[in-house]
Amino acid sequence: MLERSKTNATASPLMVRLDVESKQALTAAALLRRISISDYVRTVTVVQARREVASAREQTILLSTDEQLAFWQALNAPKKLTFAQKRLGATMRGAK
Repeated sequence: MLERSKTNATASPLMVRLDVESKQALTAAALLRRISISDYVRTVTVVQARREVASAREQTILLSTDEQLAFWQALNAPKKLTFAQKRLGATMRGAK
């Protein structure tokens, strides 16, 4: 009988369909690290997924740099009140 290694015995295949640009990006990133696309996905994607799971368990929000910037800009954007909000504010201040 052939003995399979623990890694092969517990490995589970994953198929992902990507558009051409996404596959090219993965290929280029893997080439930069001089590893296969599969190894790249394992080393980068799995690590990121584990971070996100840990973050969710801690009930914290993990945002990318772009997401952080968008969130900050949204917080600092001037508020534009609707007509109903303006009318409610006037009513609460006692104005007619």
